[in-house]
Parts: sequence; structure tokens; C-alpha cells
Amino acid sequence: MAVYLRVRLKRFAVRQTTLVQFAERVLSAVGESRSELSLELTGDGRMRRLNREYRKKDRPTDVLAFPIREAVMPGGVYPVTHMLGDVVISLPTAARQAKEAGRSIDDELAMLLIHGVLHLCGYDHERNPREAVRMARRERAVLHRMSPVPRMITFRITRQTRSR
Repeated sequence: MAVYLRVRLKRFAVRQTTLVQFAERVLSAVGESRSELSLELTGDGRMRRLNREYRKKDRPTDVLAFPIREAVMPGGVYPVTHMLGDVVISLPTAARQAKEAGRSIDDELAMLLIHGVLHLCGYDHERNPREAVRMARRERAVLHRMSPVPRMITFRITRQTRSR
């Protein structure tokens, strides 16, 4: 199992080793311990562009998932790969949502990561209400298995931040 992490942010300090280990635990918890995962933490600008390009929604969102195994190759052959797919998370959106919900950014990141991985595993809350309930139940069960959530994110203190 491997998690390939890419961080495209300056405002947040990411404990990369801790986040990768947490993502590996998520993969194990959903029965994908032999799979690989690409995980990207990004800002709202890139997330908005991705959301516009792939979902035709011109706004940032919290998490996007791009399954690899579902990609059909020419001739209808599925690729043989251990790569489950890509999960992209907007940390600024996650931080806002965490604040609004009164929880830590680490808890929010954990929930978004689990949500994205479940999408890669074929869950889709937008398909119908029954599937939404099924996915929400699975998210809660996985999050419960992952508790307590480790500290993975801190805000970087910059001169601009100090002067506010």
C-alpha cells in the first residue's frame, strides 16, 4: 500500500508523515489495504478549476475523487492497477467548514478523506437517497474506527497573520 501525497499550500503546515499514515489506515479500514492512493491538498482556486472542468460546477468544493479503476480503456478493457484513484481536498474550504461546524480542521480533513476514498470504492451519495444513507453510515463507521484523529494540520504563522 502506498499513499502519494502532494501539498499545494503555503498557509497550512501539514504533518505529512502523519497524514500519509492516517490515509493508509483509512485504506485498510475500507478493505483496500493493497491499494495505492494519490492524495492532494490544495487551495480553493485549483479546486474551483477542477470542479468546473470535471463536474461543470463553477465554484470550489471540499473534496473531489477521481477513480482510476473505473476508467474504461479502448476495447472495454479495465486497466490492471493497484491505484485506487485520486482524492483532492481543498484545505481552505475544509478549514471554513470545520469552523462553522465547531470541530477541528483535523476532524474535517479526516471526514473528507474518508468521503473521498469511499467515492473511489464506488459509493455515490448523489445517485439516490438510499445510497446517500448507505454512504453516510459507512463514513461514520470508518471514522469511528479511526478515532482518535491525529493532529495533521496547523496554520502557519506569517507576518500578515500576526499583524491582523
